[in-house]
Amino acid sequence: MITFNVGPSKVYPEVRQYLLDAFDNQVLSISHRSKEFDVFSEKTLNLMHEKLNIPADYTILYTGSATESWEIIAQDIVQNHAIHFFNGEFGKKWFDYAKYIIPNTIGYVYDENKTINLNEYVISQDVDLLGFTLNETSTGTQVKSAIIDEAKSKFPNALIAIDTTSCIGGITIDFQKYDIIYGSVQKCFGLPAGLGLLILSPKAIKKAEQKNVKGRYNSLLSMLDQIKKFQTNYTPNVLNIYLLSRVLEKMDNISIIDAKIKKRAIDWYEFIPTLKGFHLHISNSEVQSDTIITVGSTEENIAKIKKEAKLAGIELGSGYGSLKNTTFRIANFPSITDVEIETLKTFLKKI
Repeated sequence: MITFNVGPSKVYPEVRQYLLDAFDNQVLSISHRSKEFDVFSEKTLNLMHEKLNIPADYTILYTGSATESWEIIAQDIVQNHAIHFFNGEFGKKWFDYAKYIIPNTIGYVYDENKTINLNEYVISQDVDLLGFTLNETSTGTQVKSAIIDEAKSKFPNALIAIDTTSCIGGITIDFQKYDIIYGSVQKCFGLPAGLGLLILSPKAIKKAEQKNVKGRYNSLLSMLDQIKKFQTNYTPNVLNIYLLSRVLEKMDNISIIDAKIKKRAIDWYEFIPTLKGFHLHISNSEVQSDTIITVGSTEENIAKIKKEAKLAGIELGSGYGSLKNTTFRIANFPSITDVEIETLKTFLKKI
């Protein structure tokens, strides 16, 4: 079965050998307080900086999932209030979590086929954090860097936080534009689910130190203290950290991957409109995602094409939330090969 599911998505075929290596080298049973763990944890973090061009003064933390970061950010960083901008299910969920913890959190919904116009919203200068879903997995949209530049210019004291769950490892992210970046490994890194990443600027760490929250199992201050030793404050997914180090070893620099993914995205956005009975759910090229292509049609057509695809040995990504029955999604992730893409295109043309 060829899978274009958007997450958990296709893992790199090399992961099979990495798993065998992990078993043979007793990675599955080593302590996360051992020297062996420290060695490949340090290696993983160094490779993240190198391959993704993460600034040296930014700190990378391991989490259980991207969802865990929603709580950490609200609990341990936001002091007064945050404002979240979203157009899809995952941006809304982040906002909902944040509002539960910080009740005066504000959420602004914007049209999925339009760029964010910051002038349309009430934003006070005392806002602690502006949250954006850089790549909205449910709708297939992407926030362009010009919006972030404008936000930083107008609200210089606010932290800029972004959800990169379905694009980190697939496209270039200019980390210096952001203070809080979170995501996970089951999409563009081509790995099994179960490991999240939280990346913080010095400005974000300073905010956490000022708030000084302690006593939680995922207290950010405890996490920051442990990562100095390349460790975590609770038992992490040791296997997935090891697998991430192995994937990063073979991975090209993100600039090379970015060029390939964006070229593929252009091809997909030109190809989908040629299919009779189907259309691009996101028609505005200014906000189209490079890694998630969302295709719309009638409920009947969507159900039929997903069924036919399964029979042909192809798994399409289902629609999500309110779009579940009227869209399907195509993952445009690095682990997917050109041959697999051509197989899907041939199938879609035939259908």
